[in-house]
Amino acid sequence: MGNFNFIETDIKGLYIVESKVFGDNRGFFLETYNANAFKEAGLDMEFVQDNHSKSKKGVLRGMHFQSKHSQGKLVRVTKGEVYDVAVDLRKNSPTYGKWQGVYLSEENKRMFYVPEGFAHGFLVTSEEAEFLYKCTDFYHPEFEGSLMWNDPAVGIQWPLDNIEEVLLSDKDKKGTFLKDLHLDF
Repeated sequence: MGNFNFIETDIKGLYIVESKVFGDNRGFFLETYNANAFKEAGLDMEFVQDNHSKSKKGVLRGMHFQSKHSQGKLVRVTKGEVYDVAVDLRKNSPTYGKWQGVYLSEENKRMFYVPEGFAHGFLVTSEEAEFLYKCTDFYHPEFEGSLMWNDPAVGIQWPLDNIEEVLLSDKDKKGTFLKDLHLDF
């Protein structure tokens, strides 16, 4: 669709997005979002907040969600590489508890659209990474939750071979297991 390729994953509503890159000896240009193109692909959302984080190798941020004011996120990496993961927390979804992962990097310039009702997180696999994301709702810390990043019931296969230590926030060390979540997505 124009300058974008929308790749639907096995989990309904979850998309890998590739932008057409225009490059020459001066550098490159690409669109990272176009409301008309996204709407034509069936992704009709309004973004209200942009975020930017920088992390070093081994940092795992996630698996975050908001129990109310759930956020859809369009995520990308502008420096380095991450392994980005989304877990379906929509109770009535046939893929409840299933996960999808994708490498996002400054080289592949891929994006990942994670709709409302998902836990989301990423592991930095390069020396450092800068991660940008657009959100469909505002951050509400009083409704924030964290799914345990290594919950065996979910079984995320994190690429840990070249990671000496997984670095987690205190909040993420105390994540909730899928069996203990009671959400209304």
